[in-house]
Amino acid sequence: MKLKKAEALIPEQEKGSQMDVVEEKVAPDEITAKKCFESASDRLLAVNNWGEISGMSAFVLFDAGGSKVARKAEKGDYIRIDIPGPGPSSGEGYDWVKVEEIVSKNEADEQFLGMRVRPAEFPLSDERVAAHFLQDEATSTFLIRRKGTVITAEEHGRNERPNISEGKLLDRGRNLIVGLAAKFGLSYPQWKMLVKGLLD
Repeated sequence: MKLKKAEALIPEQEKGSQMDVVEEKVAPDEITAKKCFESASDRLLAVNNWGEISGMSAFVLFDAGGSKVARKAEKGDYIRIDIPGPGPSSGEGYDWVKVEEIVSKNEADEQFLGMRVRPAEFPLSDERVAAHFLQDEATSTFLIRRKGTVITAEEHGRNERPNISEGKLLDRGRNLIVGLAAKFGLSYPQWKMLVKGLLD
């Protein structure tokens, strides 16, 4: 996948809600900025630590075969999300997303690392139903960028609509409630804490 700009990783907004959360840090010099970028990039791919950074939900990384792993995220991995309250039965009580793309650019004056995830099925299930409160058209794109001495950490949500057309009735009701809460900004504080924590 050829990407010249980080923005190319973010899908077009077509339906539902969108969210953009950005945190910026200015380093005293370029050497410090590069170190900050590398540290933030490592934190972004260390998904198992996101819960400690964001302080709300718990995140656990699984490989494509559905086994829990303690390493950096890779394309094709799954992320299990434990948000407060009951989870969907289709996901064994958890929401799931799949890492569908990881891209990076490393040049003297500009660097970025991007990771895009999408609602996915429980990896050990035979059902092809998204085990998530949002439909599988939704995406979250996480970016770490450095331009000169400025480093940013970002989360961009696109095409976010509650997942109320698939799965069991109880799951659909739960997804509607959680999806509407996210639409009205209740997920914003978590992503704000995460992107801020990635830079700290």
